[in-house]
Amino acid sequence: MKILIAADGSDYTRRALDYLASHDWLRAGNELTVLYIVPALPHRAAARAGADLVDSYYQDDAERVIGPLRETMKSRGIDARFIHYVGHPAEHIARTAIDLGADLIVMGSHGHGSIGSLLLGSVTTKVLAMCKTPVLLIR
Repeated sequence: MKILIAADGSDYTRRALDYLASHDWLRAGNELTVLYIVPALPHRAAARAGADLVDSYYQDDAERVIGPLRETMKSRGIDARFIHYVGHPAEHIARTAIDLGADLIVMGSHGHGSIGSLLLGSVTTKVLAMCKTPVLLIR
């Protein structure tokens, strides 16, 4: 089974990884891909900063989130592929699930902006609306 794990570095991401680590049926023999979406800089700021600085910022931001996740998963004996894109999280999660042929998306029910929505985070709500792939939400 191909499993896409949507990560943002929040406590909900850590909970999702804990859940994954404690359930063999999610890990054993499955192809795991961890996806992080770097928020895009405003166009005017990116234009003023220049392409090299912007690219460096995106790489640094991705590594800031992916690095600790990579180490956590490695320490738990979980093999995964790590990818990142720049842009809107829900759109990239849905598109990546389709592109990978994912059988399941695992994600936290909320991310960093959880205060704005009492039931589900806005990215989670949009992924559910945009995607036909089953989604396992971790609270």
